[in-house]
Amino acid sequence: MAKKDDLRSRSAEELNKELLELRRAQFGLRMQMATQSLTKHSEVERVRRQIARVHTFLNQEKAKAKGSAK
Repeated sequence: MAKKDDLRSRSAEELNKELLELRRAQFGLRMQMATQSLTKHSEVERVRRQIARVHTFLNQEKAKAKGSAK
């Protein structure tokens, strides 16, 4: 799991790669849940929250870029 400071120091390209990995993990967890082979149900929530964190930092990067373009 990436910490906030780790995410903050990453570039937008790295954050997009992290987001792709998290989406794949989320898909895998959904498949495990559908086949009733998921053992740690808390992983679903953890991945969802991590995706939200990455989205937050991506939006902050966009806002910085937009603000410096003025």
